[in-house]
Amino acid sequence: MSWAVALAGFMLLIVLHELGHFVVAKAVGMRVERFSLFFPPTLFSVRRGETEYAIGAIPLGGYVKITGMSPEELKLPASAAAVSVMPGAVAAGAGAAASAGESEALDPEILRRAYYNQAPWKRIVVILAGPGVNLLIAFALFWGILASNSLNGAYTLERLNPSIPTLIPSTSIAAIEKSEPAEGVLHAGDRILAVDGRRASVSEAMAAISSHRCAGALVNGCTAATPVQLTIRRDGRVRTLSIRPRYNSTLKRMLIGFDFGAAVKPVGVFAAAGVALHEMWVSTTSMFTNLGKAFTSAKARGQVRSVIGITEVAHETVVAGAGYALVFAGFISLVLAVLNLLPFLPLDGGHILWSVGEKVRGRRISLAAMYRYSTVGILLLAFLVINGISNDIGHLGG
Repeated sequence: MSWAVALAGFMLLIVLHELGHFVVAKAVGMRVERFSLFFPPTLFSVRRGETEYAIGAIPLGGYVKITGMSPEELKLPASAAAVSVMPGAVAAGAGAAASAGESEALDPEILRRAYYNQAPWKRIVVILAGPGVNLLIAFALFWGILASNSLNGAYTLERLNPSIPTLIPSTSIAAIEKSEPAEGVLHAGDRILAVDGRRASVSEAMAAISSHRCAGALVNGCTAATPVQLTIRRDGRVRTLSIRPRYNSTLKRMLIGFDFGAAVKPVGVFAAAGVALHEMWVSTTSMFTNLGKAFTSAKARGQVRSVIGITEVAHETVVAGAGYALVFAGFISLVLAVLNLLPFLPLDGGHILWSVGEKVRGRRISLAAMYRYSTVGILLLAFLVINGISNDIGHLGG
């Protein structure tokens, strides 16, 4: 079931990305020929009005086919082009074009509504709509996790970006170490209220426990002369327990043998929005740093994952709990948006750069020129795709 949930999550991100392109293209009057989940060959399709809705056989992404995205198409009796997304191609995803044609003469009305015949601002907003949806999804999920005080969600966010603290220490007990004084006395989930009769924070509790001294020489494993009195709350009842700490020569202090837990750092609804945006910014800059390292470091290349590996990780996060899974989904959505905005055709960013260039230049830029410019970027992305697939095959093969 967890595998099914992980795959469904990926497909939902694809559909929502493409839905962004689709809705905005329709809104500005462009002619959308096909909305497809996955790539051809087509397994199932149904036509509603001028648009065909399809499911393909190759589960590497999806696309929206808009009439006339290439200027060359408008010179031919058949036209079709696509805005597409391939989640999982590199670490989590990158866009790719798909195209197909139908024998259909373009009448003046269709030509008028063709993508390449629209004003640059219309073309830009249509292309931005897909990554824009992914950015909104990432923000909504990060913000929701922080605003709802989800403990495992906040823990995952802090692991994602340790520079942004989302947790604070808690006097609740997270785990008991084996063969230590606390074993059999304290339980995971107990909450320490006071130490030696004084209310204590995490740091104060640690200091109070460490203040006890061994009866003889201070050597590793020696037991304190006096026990620590811990006042705890367990199952709604307050209890006082006595435990004799032992000295740990490595840490150079007295220990009982338990780990403190953590609590979500309290943030308001509006503050959570700021933290979510900060998480997105730090993740984005870190993403570009890691991509750069992948071209220069064999160790970094070994960590690149494809859709295979990402699905495996998604399955693990689903098993771990809703908080983990939602943060992971937000991160994947962010990666989809960022990588699709790289300025190379046929990625979304390449189409945006093309339109901006024409607006600034004041005249058309040929598709051939744009593809020549995009060649290096696409080759680098292809290298990462192949590397990611290779890593995942090696991982699955042990």
